[in-house]
Amino acid sequence: MSDRPRVILSGFADEAANQKTAEQQFVAFAAAGLQFYSLRFIDAGHGVKNVMLLTKQEIMKIRHLEDEYGLNVASIGSPIGKVKLLDVDDGSKNRFVPFQQYMADDVNRVCELAHAFETKLIRGFSFYHPRGTDPRDHLPQVVDQLGQIAEVCHRSDLTFGLEVEANLVGQNGDLMAEIHRQVDHPALVLIFDAGNIVTQGFSCDEVFQQYLTMKDGLGWMHIKDYRHPAPVQRSGHVDEEALKHFVPADLGDSGHEAILRNFKEHLPALEKKLVRRGIPGVFLDLEPHVKGGGQFGGFSGPDGFGVALRGLCRVLDYVGIDYHLRDFDDVRAARGF
Repeated sequence: MSDRPRVILSGFADEAANQKTAEQQFVAFAAAGLQFYSLRFIDAGHGVKNVMLLTKQEIMKIRHLEDEYGLNVASIGSPIGKVKLLDVDDGSKNRFVPFQQYMADDVNRVCELAHAFETKLIRGFSFYHPRGTDPRDHLPQVVDQLGQIAEVCHRSDLTFGLEVEANLVGQNGDLMAEIHRQVDHPALVLIFDAGNIVTQGFSCDEVFQQYLTMKDGLGWMHIKDYRHPAPVQRSGHVDEEALKHFVPADLGDSGHEAILRNFKEHLPALEKKLVRRGIPGVFLDLEPHVKGGGQFGGFSGPDGFGVALRGLCRVLDYVGIDYHLRDFDDVRAARGF
């Protein structure tokens, strides 16, 4: 048995399905050899819905299909934190919800969903500050609100992962690391996403430095990359709906090889930390967007997702990180042989 560090491969299954039906998602993931998926948008028989809107009947159907296809949920890919901090008109279409109402409705709901799907992980975000303002000016409010969310998750034996993304308060590694330091809660971890940083105009070397800044707070990673035909200009606001140059991890400008080579040394300690919280290991969660991305999701298709998975596996093989894909023994075991 190899003694090399090991990750668990997963991904946003809705990216691999043309119509986002549960069956399409699970067929694509089972065929690709994956045993974990992150749940975001899905059609369980009554149209495509965000996970937050699933009914009890739809949850039961999805759980049944998970068993049929041998899949487990890695994380709830929730939109928690993708709302305005303040009720001001800043020209965006982002909605505002009073925070205590948000806690009572959305945050409690996502905890219920995590338990229903038997996962310990919830993906979320760091709130939209008014467009045109300095995100650092809003850190106290964000820290307070995320601290409350982390505590609710902690009481439910769950872990909240905060994803770095453009236009939010936590839009880069420096801000994410500061949020993590100030919240200082065991149920709050960070999610690094190199593609979300390079789209903001950071160079490969700068992306690596952003990763290093976030490294001590990391819980898991999202994997996507970006390669624009022309240099991306740094700006205060990114038009997320216009992003269309995402590529697999072995083809982009983020430098995943250097990032994952460094991450390899961090894996054993991080795995021990996560296992103590009931999490099976360190996830690398594919969110490729190779056929397009936007504010609340992206699409790769079954073909694009397969290309992205193989690209990630090539990088992992090169840097010496182990991972598991289904093999013949798994198939035989599933059939009772």
